[in-house]
Amino acid sequence: MKAILARSELLSALTVVSKGTSSRTTLPILSGILLSASGETLTMQATDLEVSVKVSAETAVEKAGDVVVGGRLFTDIVRSMPESAITIETTSSDSLTVSGGQSSFKVKTLSAEDFPKFPEVAEGGRISLPAADLAAVVKQVSKAVSRDETRPVLTGMLVSIEGSSMKMVATDSYRLAVRESELPEPVAEDLEVIIPGKALEEVSRLATDSENVAFGVAENQVVFEFGRTVYVSRRIDGSYPNYSQLLPSGFESKVVVDRAEIAEAVKRVSLLAQHNAPLRFAMSESTLTLSSMTPDVGEAVESLMVQTEGPDIEIAFNPGFLADGIQSTDATTIAFQMTSPLKPAVINDPEQEGFLYLLMPVRL
Repeated sequence: MKAILARSELLSALTVVSKGTSSRTTLPILSGILLSASGETLTMQATDLEVSVKVSAETAVEKAGDVVVGGRLFTDIVRSMPESAITIETTSSDSLTVSGGQSSFKVKTLSAEDFPKFPEVAEGGRISLPAADLAAVVKQVSKAVSRDETRPVLTGMLVSIEGSSMKMVATDSYRLAVRESELPEPVAEDLEVIIPGKALEEVSRLATDSENVAFGVAENQVVFEFGRTVYVSRRIDGSYPNYSQLLPSGFESKVVVDRAEIAEAVKRVSLLAQHNAPLRFAMSESTLTLSSMTPDVGEAVESLMVQTEGPDIEIAFNPGFLADGIQSTDATTIAFQMTSPLKPAVINDPEQEGFLYLLMPVRL
């Protein structure tokens, strides 16, 4: 194999494809990147058997071939080299030479025949949406994804599509985030799938330079395509909780407040909410008082002028979960809707329909 391409283009492709490499030393081949040169394309593949990533780059191929090289070492070598044309060439059955400018590296390789086959996902049934829209939705919902691997279903986001309406949901049983949005075009067939939260977050980051992201579902996999990248992740099997039954039918008290102002206040008051201490949230007339206290450490109190509706209420929240809900939207103002100190509260954007962040209270 022999291929020549610009160092910047090669490094950009390696940065993406390396997201699929594995750190498991028991299977060294999974820590490698498969390089395949043919025609005018160099294709790079990586997999950890749960996530598979493939990126292609235009290049001058002087000799077609396939080889597996250590992913981290190869990426570090290319990153360290000066900007120039880089030549990648196999010099023997078990070594690869990487050269550019005055630099030259010779590294050991593995057989391409031992590399796992890239998952085949049937064509058709793809859904396309602007990459910026996907990133915005994932940002709002991902805060509520569970990190507890003992409940795999909750480590994913439920994506439900009916016609031209897409709903994305996440919950860790302490909070719930729901975002509804419109697709550019209605789908031919409705879809409901649980996608690993980490995969959706990764795709939304990697696709920032792409205009659109297309995704589809196979038997047990979800495939995303954007730019010159194909990202395949396993889908999560199981039944997602019936989150709709958690949504309150109505509220009695409401607070509307400047988002940036309350974000800073929560950040300050949370400094004294240590050792799992809650943050108290007291509404009275046109005032919202935030407070926290940790025995043997101290206490903090801060009051804000706000718009209020309904009876006074005092409720308490996990300060980290509360901060996440506030940061889940870029709205100028946000609304808190509450019923009682023992029932869930909802954070939403008064100016944008389709998003809500439900937060379970902490018993005082």
